[in-house]
Amino acid sequence: MNPAEKKLLSVFNRLTSANRENLQAYADFLLSRQALSPQTIPEPTPLPRPEKESVVAAMKRLSASYSMLDKPKLLNEASVLMTQHVMQGRAADEVIDELESLFERFYQAMLDEQANLSTQDTVENS
Repeated sequence: MNPAEKKLLSVFNRLTSANRENLQAYADFLLSRQALSPQTIPEPTPLPRPEKESVVAAMKRLSASYSMLDKPKLLNEASVLMTQHVMQGRAADEVIDELESLFERFYQAMLDEQANLSTQDTVENS
Protein backbone atom coordinates (compact mmCIF):
# COMPACT_ATOMS: atom_id res chain seq x y z
CA MET A 1 0.00 0.00 0.00
CA ASN A 2 1.46 3.36 -0.96
CA PRO A 3 1.49 6.37 1.44
CA ALA A 4 -1.56 8.02 -0.14
CA GLU A 5 -3.58 4.82 0.25
CA LYS A 6 -2.47 4.45 3.87
CA LYS A 7 -3.47 8.02 4.65
CA LEU A 8 -6.85 7.62 2.96
CA LEU A 9 -7.49 4.41 4.90
CA SER A 10 -6.44 6.10 8.14
CA VAL A 11 -8.86 8.98 7.51
CA PHE A 12 -11.61 6.56 6.49
CA ASN A 13 -11.19 4.55 9.70
CA ARG A 14 -11.59 7.69 11.83
CA LEU A 15 -14.84 8.79 10.18
CA THR A 16 -18.30 8.11 11.50
CA SER A 17 -20.39 5.51 9.72
CA ALA A 18 -22.43 8.19 7.93
CA ASN A 19 -19.32 10.05 6.78
CA ARG A 20 -17.79 6.79 5.56
CA GLU A 21 -20.84 6.27 3.36
CA ASN A 22 -20.51 9.86 2.08
CA LEU A 23 -16.84 9.33 1.27
CA GLN A 24 -17.63 6.09 -0.56
CA ALA A 25 -20.39 7.81 -2.53
CA TYR A 26 -18.04 10.65 -3.46
CA ALA A 27 -15.34 8.19 -4.53
CA ASP A 28 -17.91 6.36 -6.69
CA PHE A 29 -18.93 9.70 -8.20
CA LEU A 30 -15.30 10.57 -9.03
CA LEU A 31 -14.76 7.13 -10.52
CA SER A 32 -17.84 7.42 -12.72
CA ARG A 33 -16.65 10.82 -14.02
CA GLN A 34 -13.25 9.35 -14.76
CA ALA A 35 -14.80 6.43 -16.64
CA LEU A 36 -16.70 8.83 -18.89
CA SER A 37 -13.53 10.56 -20.05
CA PRO A 38 -11.46 8.01 -21.96
CA GLN A 39 -7.84 7.81 -20.92
CA THR A 40 -5.08 7.23 -23.41
CA ILE A 41 -3.53 3.85 -22.76
CA PRO A 42 0.16 3.75 -23.56
CA GLU A 43 1.52 0.92 -25.64
CA PRO A 44 3.75 -1.60 -23.92
CA THR A 45 7.49 -1.10 -24.24
CA PRO A 46 8.60 -4.69 -24.72
CA LEU A 47 11.99 -5.51 -23.32
CA PRO A 48 13.82 -8.39 -25.02
CA ARG A 49 13.64 -11.76 -23.33
CA PRO A 50 17.10 -12.99 -22.33
CA GLU A 51 18.07 -16.50 -23.34
CA LYS A 52 18.36 -17.76 -19.75
CA GLU A 53 15.80 -15.87 -17.67
CA SER A 54 14.42 -16.70 -14.24
CA VAL A 55 10.70 -16.45 -13.55
CA VAL A 56 11.31 -13.58 -11.11
CA ALA A 57 13.39 -11.70 -13.70
CA ALA A 58 10.63 -12.29 -16.25
CA MET A 59 8.06 -10.78 -13.86
CA LYS A 60 10.25 -7.69 -13.45
CA ARG A 61 10.78 -7.43 -17.21
CA LEU A 62 7.08 -7.83 -17.98
CA SER A 63 6.05 -5.41 -15.22
CA ALA A 64 8.36 -2.80 -16.73
CA SER A 65 7.11 -3.54 -20.25
CA TYR A 66 3.45 -3.30 -19.20
CA SER A 67 3.71 -0.55 -16.60
CA MET A 68 0.15 0.64 -17.34
CA LEU A 69 -1.51 -2.53 -16.01
CA ASP A 70 -3.30 -2.85 -12.68
CA LYS A 71 -0.71 -4.92 -10.81
CA PRO A 72 -2.78 -6.31 -7.91
CA LYS A 73 -5.21 -8.13 -10.20
CA LEU A 74 -2.43 -9.31 -12.46
CA LEU A 75 -0.22 -10.50 -9.61
CA ASN A 76 -3.04 -12.64 -8.27
CA GLU A 77 -2.98 -14.74 -11.45
CA ALA A 78 0.78 -14.52 -11.90
CA SER A 79 1.37 -15.86 -8.39
CA VAL A 80 -0.39 -19.10 -9.38
CA LEU A 81 2.09 -19.57 -12.23
CA MET A 82 5.05 -18.69 -10.04
CA THR A 83 3.89 -21.16 -7.40
CA GLN A 84 3.65 -23.89 -10.03
CA HIS A 85 7.26 -23.19 -10.93
CA VAL A 86 8.62 -23.01 -7.38
CA MET A 87 6.51 -25.63 -5.61
CA GLN A 88 5.70 -28.06 -8.40
CA GLY A 89 8.87 -27.75 -10.46
CA ARG A 90 7.19 -26.53 -13.62
CA ALA A 91 9.78 -25.46 -16.23
CA ALA A 92 10.74 -21.77 -16.13
CA ASP A 93 10.45 -21.35 -19.92
CA GLU A 94 6.92 -22.72 -19.86
CA VAL A 95 5.89 -20.45 -16.98
CA ILE A 96 7.50 -17.41 -18.61
CA ASP A 97 5.61 -18.12 -21.85
CA GLU A 98 2.37 -18.15 -19.88
CA LEU A 99 3.33 -15.00 -17.99
CA GLU A 100 3.90 -13.21 -21.29
CA SER A 101 0.47 -14.37 -22.45
CA LEU A 102 -1.06 -13.25 -19.16
CA PHE A 103 0.38 -9.75 -19.43
CA GLU A 104 -0.73 -9.49 -23.06
CA ARG A 105 -4.23 -10.70 -22.11
CA PHE A 106 -4.53 -8.09 -19.34
CA TYR A 107 -3.33 -5.38 -21.73
CA GLN A 108 -5.85 -6.46 -24.37
CA ALA A 109 -8.63 -6.48 -21.76
CA MET A 110 -7.66 -2.92 -20.81
CA LEU A 111 -7.84 -1.86 -24.46
CA ASP A 112 -11.20 -3.60 -24.89
CA GLU A 113 -12.59 -1.89 -21.78
CA GLN A 114 -11.38 1.46 -23.07
CA ALA A 115 -13.01 0.82 -26.45
CA ASN A 116 -16.28 -0.08 -24.72
CA LEU A 117 -16.15 3.15 -22.69
CA SER A 118 -15.48 5.17 -25.84
CA THR A 119 -18.39 3.48 -27.61
CA GLN A 120 -20.72 4.13 -24.67
CA ASP A 121 -19.61 7.74 -24.52
CA THR A 122 -20.26 8.17 -28.25
CA VAL A 123 -23.71 6.59 -28.00
CA GLU A 124 -24.67 8.66 -24.94
CA ASN A 125 -23.56 11.92 -26.60
CA SER A 126 -25.43 11.21 -29.85
